[in-house]
Amino acid sequence: MKPTLTFFCPDAALPAGTQGTMCSDRTETIAMRILIVEDEPHLGAAVQERVRQAGHTVDWFTTLDDAHAALAAVRYDCLLLDLGLPDGSGRTLLREIRNTPSPMAILITTAEDQISDRIAGLSEGADDYLAKPYDLEELVARIAAVARRYRPLVDNRLAVGDIEIDLDRKRLTRAGQTIDLTAREWALLELLARRPGAICSRERIEDALYSLEEEVGSNTIEVFVSRVRKKLGADLIRTVRGRGYCLEPSQTA
Repeated sequence: MKPTLTFFCPDAALPAGTQGTMCSDRTETIAMRILIVEDEPHLGAAVQERVRQAGHTVDWFTTLDDAHAALAAVRYDCLLLDLGLPDGSGRTLLREIRNTPSPMAILITTAEDQISDRIAGLSEGADDYLAKPYDLEELVARIAAVARRYRPLVDNRLAVGDIEIDLDRKRLTRAGQTIDLTAREWALLELLARRPGAICSRERIEDALYSLEEEVGSNTIEVFVSRVRKKLGADLIRTVRGRGYCLEPSQTA
C-alpha cells in the first residue's frame, strides 16, 4: 500500500542557508537567496552578516557589473540595492529587472531621502525604500515583510506517509515526533519538497545552500542528502544518476 501525498504549495523554491540547528526564532522566517549591491565596505559587510544571521543566503557585490554577473548566474528572491554605485545608478538595474518577468523583490537603500526620490524609486518598481543611515534590525524586518508579500497565499504543507512537512513554520514531524534539521538540511528538504517528483540538479542545490563566495566540497551535497535520509528514511529522496535528486511523491509502506 502506498501512502497518500498531499501537497498544497506552488512550483517555487525559496533558498536558505546558514549552518547550525534550526532555532525557535527562525521558525517564522521565510528564507531567501538575497543579493546585496552596496559599495560602502563597512556597511555592506555589516548588512551581509546580519541578514545571514536572520536565516538567508546572501551574496554581496559593490558594482553594477558584478551585480549583472551574479544575476545571470543565480536566481535571487530579493535584491537589496544601493542607488549610488561607482559604475552607475542602481536605478538602471532596477528598471532592467522590472522590464523582465522576474518576480524578485527589490528594496532600495540610499542616502537620497527626498520625497521625490522615494516616489521615483517606488514608481520604477521598488517594493520598499530605506534611507541611510538605517538600523539593521529595521532592515531585517522590512526584508521579512517583503517576503510575506511575495510568498504564495496557500497552505504550504506536505505529507508523505507518516512524515509531515510544514514549510511555513519550518516544522518537521514523523509519526507525530518532531525531527530536528540543521538550517542547510532544511534548505535541501524545502527545495525538493516544493517540487515533489521533479529532479533537482546538484548545481541547483548548491546555489540554494551556499553563497557564491563559499567553497563547496565535491561530496558536500551527497553528505547532506545522506543526513536527511537518515532522519527521514532512505526512500524519501531518490538519486537520479547523472541528473540530481528528487523527493518521491510516494513510497512503499
